[in-house]
Amino acid sequence: MTALDPFREIERLLGTAMRQAPSAAAIPMDLYRSGDDAFVAKIDLPGVDPDSIDIDVDDRTLTVRAERRPKEAEAQWLVRERPAGIFARQLTLGRGLATDRIEAGYADGVLTLTIPVAEESKPRKIQVTASDRTAAIEQGSSSGEQQATGEGSGQRQ
Repeated sequence: MTALDPFREIERLLGTAMRQAPSAAAIPMDLYRSGDDAFVAKIDLPGVDPDSIDIDVDDRTLTVRAERRPKEAEAQWLVRERPAGIFARQLTLGRGLATDRIEAGYADGVLTLTIPVAEESKPRKIQVTASDRTAAIEQGSSSGEQQATGEGSGQRQ
């Protein structure tokens, strides 16, 4: 006779339900900044047909949708841990990104999105230029020094 373990049964049911319901957790992602020019998102989508990938940008929300179709639906499954169905992941984009220039590539089961930083948001150096007034002050102070030292020629030596 087998002893009934309610916790094991609950764990089994929850594990089955979690594997069958695709969620954002089923789509792992790495996101990093590449220099001052762009952000890069690498999203794992193994076994997904590239034609099923749909990427939309609406205001500041980027949405990635993809579908993994089930294989051999009529097979007698012993273990089925790879979820099938439609997956979606949304990213809220910050201000200062060039959403009109986002690039996407798919290779080896990884979707790579490159999100450029807008030119006006990139760090930049500001050039300082000397004005004529600054030069006039310098000349005026040097003639004052000349008068204080007793040199009255008006020419710098």
